Amino acid sequence: MNKTTAQALGEAIRAARRAEGLSQETLAALGGISERTLRDIETGRGSPSLRAVIAVSAVLGLTVRACP
Repeated sequence: MNKTTAQALGEAIRAARRAEGLSQETLAALGGISERTLRDIETGRGSPSLRAVIAVSAVLGLTVRACP
């Protein structure tokens, strides 16, 4: 089974968060989003806003690119 883009993105964010030694609570606070939204992003579930994804990515020094 292939991973969805949302799942792959979530795994990358989770790995970066762990590599930085941040808890979900801390990253959510730094990104200005709820812990629930962060969990949704990390698991590739729910419908988090693009703003939320970009916010936590920016805290981690990650870049989000749109591909056609």
